This record gives sequence, C-alpha cells and structure tokens, in this order.
Amino acid sequence: MIAREMGLSRGMLDTNAPDPESPDHADTDHRKEVRPKSGEAPFGISEVFFSRTDARGVIQSANYIFARVAHISWDEFHGAPHKIVRHPDMPKGVFQLLWSTIQAGKPMGAYVKNRAKDGLHYWVFASVIPLDDGYLSVRFKPSSPMFETVKEEYARLLELEKRENLSPEDSAAALLSRLEDLGFKNYIEFEAHAITEEMLSRSHHLGEPPDAQVVLDKKMYEHAVTLKKATETLVKEFEAVQIIPHNMRVMASRLEPTGGPFNTLSSNYGAMSSEMSDWFATNVMGEGSNFATISESVNRSMFNQGMMNVLRQCDQQLKSERRHLGRADVEKERRILEGVVRQYTNECKRSRSIIADEASRIGAACKTMSRHVLGLSTTRVMCKIESARMAQAGEGIADIIGQLGRFQEKIGNQLQAIEKLGEEIQTLASKRKASGISTP
Repeated sequence: MIAREMGLSRGMLDTNAPDPESPDHADTDHRKEVRPKSGEAPFGISEVFFSRTDARGVIQSANYIFARVAHISWDEFHGAPHKIVRHPDMPKGVFQLLWSTIQAGKPMGAYVKNRAKDGLHYWVFASVIPLDDGYLSVRFKPSSPMFETVKEEYARLLELEKRENLSPEDSAAALLSRLEDLGFKNYIEFEAHAITEEMLSRSHHLGEPPDAQVVLDKKMYEHAVTLKKATETLVKEFEAVQIIPHNMRVMASRLEPTGGPFNTLSSNYGAMSSEMSDWFATNVMGEGSNFATISESVNRSMFNQGMMNVLRQCDQQLKSERRHLGRADVEKERRILEGVVRQYTNECKRSRSIIADEASRIGAACKTMSRHVLGLSTTRVMCKIESARMAQAGEGIADIIGQLGRFQEKIGNQLQAIEKLGEEIQTLASKRKASGISTP
C-alpha cells in the first residue's frame, strides 16, 4: 500500500529488505527504500506519524513512518533535539508562535516544512500537544488549496525576516497580521479552518467519504460566520436609523413648542433605538459576548476534532507497524495517545455544550429585542396619530414616519434571521454532543 502511494513498483523495492518484525528492522528498513536524489521525501497521503519529546524538545519516542520519511535511524532519533529535522526554509516566526502557545499549555497546529537527513524535504500539518512531561506531535501530509497559499505566505515571511532582520517575536507578529489580512481574526481561527480543510481534502484524495464530524463542524463554522455578518448588519441598521429621530425633532421644533408631544415622541424613539443598539452590540457582539464565545468555541471544537482524527490514525498506524519501535514501548505510546484523545474528547464536549448554550441565549436576546421593536411600533403609531392631528405637519413628517416603518421591518426580518441561525447552530452543537466519540 505504501509503495503504491509513493509511486514505487514492486520491482523497484529491495527484495532483500529485512523482516519488519526483526529487531534490526527499525534501523535499516528506511535505508533500503528507493529515494529520489533531490526534492520531496517519499511520504504517502494515507500515512501519519508522531513523535514525543520531553519539555526541552528532546525526542523520547517516534513511530517508524517518521524515521523512514526523515531517513534517520532510531539510535540517531532517540535523545536528539526535534530541530534535527528543521528546514532552513521555515520562517522563525512560526516556531516562535508555536513555542509560546504550547508552553502556555495549549495545543497548536501549523504547516511545517522539514528536512530529511539525506537533504530531501517533506511538508506536514503538525498538531503539537502539551503533555505533563513534554509534548506530543502528530503529523500528516497536507493537500488542500490552503496549503498552496501557506507556502507562498511562508516564502514571503522568510524574505521579510531576511530583508528586515526581524526577531522571532516580530516575525510572529507579522504572521498574525498577515493572517488577519487573509480574513482570520486570530491564529486559533486559522488553525481550525486549516485542519478542517486538510481533513476534507485528505478524505477526497483517498477516495473516502468525508468524516461526518468534520462536516458538521465546518457547517457550524459557516453558520457562525453568517451569524457574525447578520449581527454586524443589524448594529449598522441601528446606527443608520439614528438620523431619523433627529430629523423628526428638527421638524417638530418648527411645528410645536419645545417639549410638545411630537418632540417628546421622537426623542423617546431615538433613545429607545439607541439603547437597543448599544445593548445588542455589547451583549451579542462585544468581547466576552455570546457571539465571541460561540466563535471561539466553534474554532476550538473544529481544531480539536481534526487533531483527534489524526491521533486515532496514529494509534492504528502503531497497531500495524510492530510491537517494539527501537527503544520505544508501543503499548506505552498507545496509552499516551488514548489519554490525549480522552482529554480532547472532553474538551470538544465542553465546547459544544458552550456553543449550544450561547446560541440559545442569542435566540432569547432576539426574542427580547423583538418585543422592544413592538414598543418602537407603538411609539411610531403615536407619532403618526400626532402628525395627523397637526395639520401643518405636511408630507415631511409622513415621509419620516414611513422611513421608521421600513426600518422596523428590516430590524424585524434581521432579528428573525439571527434567531434562526442561532437555532441551527444550537441544533448542530447538540447533534455533536449527542453523537459521542469513542477513544481508540
């Protein structure tokens, strides 16, 4: 299977290669495969590999595929710093961001170009996970359109580092700024989107149906993006309408004494609409708000789900490779993988529970706002009655009242759309929560 994926025919393989179960196989087999003289190291899209390091980044364990792709023996791997495979084409800002994230106890995903011992290179999408006594990294071959974009961006960032002699910190800041230009609010959003696209692309290239969990996550992400746009539009509608009550007050000042009924009604309308706008912007759109919590939780759920998929595949890879990997204890490594999957399964469940709860709160907020809109309607009707009583009001007031009516209709429709999106997100989060995830 691996030979076919690497484009190797049976006749091209060394028929005298050692038995995979022999003690010496781990140190010799990767040297028997046919490798090109330059370019990419043989690495199948169905393959995954992992490595585990101590807190300093010194390799404690790895699986056979990693050793084969990197063209490094087990003895050379064990006790070596993980930077043994670092490629000079990698911007240092990526590693600065990686280390600051995992040292803070959070996992991180990144596209990484590595260099094998014989000078060949290979690209991976790596998820690096903090452990109690070090770090675990699981990797697979990227293949999505986003990967091509990232390669271009890395080359641009590397050139910027050299041209301006950027420090790792400045390079990391430049990377985050560029991601924002590309439409990602922060790195969490980028890595979540990246691993999801890579999982879907990988399934496509392998001729497999897409993972149902990943598809649900992507749909939830898309709904969250649409929800953000809808709420931003609503807030802008509220901001735009403020000029209407102002115009009403100006016109009323010409028709009646200060403090007259029409002037009072227009002031009340402006105050009510402004208060509603501020409340919605703060409680639904602001930092720490319902939407901000949903957005962060959706991204965390997406990234964790993709990471768990790779962890499970690493476990399956270990099952098929051998009982012992050089100095590594396979069963111990599998127990570590199982523990990490359990941990992030629980993280996913918590994220989905938060998403469902916050989406429910957004729905409740929309219902509250709808009642306030009815209150605006009452004020608008009173304005209409008062303008009819004032014969001199003319068409100007009638036109303004008509504008208020159109505004309220827009607001009502927008609130319904937001409420529906919240319900759909809540349904998707509940589906995920109910489906459960089995550990290896």
